[in-house]
Amino acid sequence: MSPRIEVATVVTRMIAGAGGVALRGARALDPARYHVTFVTGEAGPLAEQATDAGMDVLIAPSLVAPLSPRHDLVALGRLTELFRAHPFDVVHTHSAKAGAVGRLAAHRCGVPVIAHSYHGFPFHEFQSPLRRQAYVAVERRLARLTDVVLCIGTGVATEALRRGLADGTRLRTIAPVVEARIVPATPASRQSARQALGLPAHAVVVGTVGRLDYQKAPEHFVAAIADLRRTRPDAHGVWIGSGPMLEEVRRLVRDLGLEDHVLLAGERRDVADLLPAFDAFAMSSRYEGLPCAVVEAMRCGIPVVVTAVNSVPDLVVPGETGVLVPPGRPHDLASALTRVLDEPGWAAGMVARGRERAADAFDEQRLGTTLDEEYTRALRASLTAMAG
Repeated sequence: MSPRIEVATVVTRMIAGAGGVALRGARALDPARYHVTFVTGEAGPLAEQATDAGMDVLIAPSLVAPLSPRHDLVALGRLTELFRAHPFDVVHTHSAKAGAVGRLAAHRCGVPVIAHSYHGFPFHEFQSPLRRQAYVAVERRLARLTDVVLCIGTGVATEALRRGLADGTRLRTIAPVVEARIVPATPASRQSARQALGLPAHAVVVGTVGRLDYQKAPEHFVAAIADLRRTRPDAHGVWIGSGPMLEEVRRLVRDLGLEDHVLLAGERRDVADLLPAFDAFAMSSRYEGLPCAVVEAMRCGIPVVVTAVNSVPDLVVPGETGVLVPPGRPHDLASALTRVLDEPGWAAGMVARGRERAADAFDEQRLGTTLDEEYTRALRASLTAMAG
């Protein structure tokens, strides 16, 4: 090994979510001991932060291309070339495509330690059984190449073990790490946030943060807002984030006559400042890991109504720290939001307990310590195997 441990962190996009968790973990590693290079298909707003922290950022555009044998082979070739040219000690992958291509390339090149973080899974109940089985089979094969498996939340860890995607002796459960800066929801911060978003001061605002893609089910969020407005005509919906479904969601908003009541705010760098605008946080996702946005909303002091998927129940205990609803049922989401908005005393109790539950377990330094422990353990095991 070089004087410093060389780590390649492979992530599809350097944006919020997996990219944010990957960056915060890398940032918490001791720079005297580690040098981190990010390999990503799309630089995004976090690339500058990585560079400012002394990390390298390399772009491999084929990592974000549509899933296809041709594009995936291009990505595999690019990463194999990179790993052969640069002798990394650890390759740590995040998300499905980067996880598959990155681990295969690292295995081809004999990288001593291959690590993968499951933020969620590429398979879910809304797929055809055949497609779901194919994804599980691929992940099982990749598990044989993986020395360290990190899972965001116990729900994801349990599913990984149950599906045979990890050896229990190589798996560790971690929490998502959110930005330390949280703006508490107060009358003043709410007014400021609503002014920044151009929202009426006295509207009822239900908001969320995430990519506009199939996983996040933005069409269900919009349908829930339309349903909510039948009983709460003053209700407004806000979606912070962008993605491949942007035009489709715009058309849906227009078709439902909600142009003046659903704001698609796009990518924002000031999410912490905007969260206090919400009277409630809603998540409509079909599948997830344990989203950072939910943690941030709870810390901010906003009641959360979210779908009961993967590791979300680690944090959102039904009726105690928030409300859970089944995925794929926008009417249930609207009904739960109605009760939260109509019963502020009940919601305030959940907010207080939720803030306490989200306060301690999501620390950047703790994640850095975990990564250091797991990288060190796996490198020692690799050196022992080589010596033997």
